[in-house]
Amino acid sequence: MKNCRQFYIDGKWVDPAKVHDYQVINPANEEAIAIISLGTASDVDKAVAAAKVAFESYSETTVEVRLALLRRIIEVYKAKSEAMAQTISQEMGCPISLAQSAQAPAGLGHLFAIVKVLEQFKFEDLKGSTLLRKEAIGVCGLITPWNWPMNQIAAKVAPALAAGCTMVLKPSEIAPLSAYLFGEILHEAGTPPGVFNLVNGDGPTVGAAISSHPDVAMVSFTGSTRGGVAVALAAAPTVKRVTQELGGKSAWIILDDADLESTVKDGAQACFRNTGQSCNAPTRMLVPRSKMGQAIVAAKKTADATKVGDPFSETTHLGPLASKAQFEKVQRLITQGIEEGAKLIAGGLGRPEGINKGYFVKPTVFAEVSNHMTIAREEIFGPVLCMIPYEDEDDAVRIANDTPYGLSGFVSSGDLEHARRVAKRFRSGNVHINNARVDFAGCFGGYKQSGNGREWGEAGLEEFLELKSIFGYASRPK
Repeated sequence: MKNCRQFYIDGKWVDPAKVHDYQVINPANEEAIAIISLGTASDVDKAVAAAKVAFESYSETTVEVRLALLRRIIEVYKAKSEAMAQTISQEMGCPISLAQSAQAPAGLGHLFAIVKVLEQFKFEDLKGSTLLRKEAIGVCGLITPWNWPMNQIAAKVAPALAAGCTMVLKPSEIAPLSAYLFGEILHEAGTPPGVFNLVNGDGPTVGAAISSHPDVAMVSFTGSTRGGVAVALAAAPTVKRVTQELGGKSAWIILDDADLESTVKDGAQACFRNTGQSCNAPTRMLVPRSKMGQAIVAAKKTADATKVGDPFSETTHLGPLASKAQFEKVQRLITQGIEEGAKLIAGGLGRPEGINKGYFVKPTVFAEVSNHMTIAREEIFGPVLCMIPYEDEDDAVRIANDTPYGLSGFVSSGDLEHARRVAKRFRSGNVHINNARVDFAGCFGGYKQSGNGREWGEAGLEEFLELKSIFGYASRPK
């Protein structure tokens, strides 16, 4: 069993202030694969103090120095990419194929993207006699989840480093091993002591200590809406900046002029991907009422063809859910869908046939779902698709926007201009037209209870900067 009890503080791996062992469980077999230590407020104090000291010098480094650091991190990350994929697959259960093609590469993608942004970013702009100057905000607390561990960590660490900030990272205790490896990557790349610090722990202890710390200038949080509210409340007394990327209940509108069968297949697969554990997963499929029968056949066919099993098998499409708690939540919500009258057309309760261990669930499809049902309102975070009929285009947009969330939206049409018009009507932070892939040069974040602030690309860098006006910086023009 791997020993990952130490924290990374001030450029060194150090013992925690107090021993509090916590087992990291492989969700595919329910066996412990590593031991970490859960930190305390005292550990956070040490990490923040190191980051505060380091900020004085790191915030004054040149763009060239920060670019050189980011490029070294990229090279070390590349060399450890396969190890990263293996680690992610073991700790949170995603298929190794997904870990190799998306989970581990996402970290590199954000690093590459921020290098491109930093190469051309203007930190100063003279407007008449006034200089508008963008400066690093300070010590940042970064709190990340378990579902896309490297995507979320790199999406915060990369722009923080580019901005000139120092930081304390608290990864999820459910999947902390990839963060541990990431800390080793930054150390090997020569990140200056105190610039990057890592403290493992749970939300109520370490997360709260980071959020409320008076020397932390900003908290960037990704997780549940409930967790985001807790972070905001803890941060409020110190009036620090809080950015949040929270839950979602995204709709995929299949317009009447779309290729129905192929679009339903794409939508169902996107919902099931990563075992449904993606905040932007299209879990509500909106279909013209007249075509619902045909769509149900296509969705059932896709669900039945989705293979669940060993994450390290090349034929596996879906691995387990990441934890026992997540397994129990998904089972509860499937039960609630049945009780509230949704029609179960694929999947359902329990593990897939032939699997008696691990947090595996069946790819599940409900039809005849109304948007007021619990399964259409709550973020399930499992491979559960809700098929909702609509009467016309206005009705589809109304249903799509009738949610407390606003993270992502999807629209499919055989007419690109038609899809563009509908995409602009979504009340969400991003929209995919005809199953377009995400673009790390774009931005990511939500409306309403899906959070505030943006990550990725130039918008993500801006979140780690303060804007200062220096009046009279230049002579006034005559």
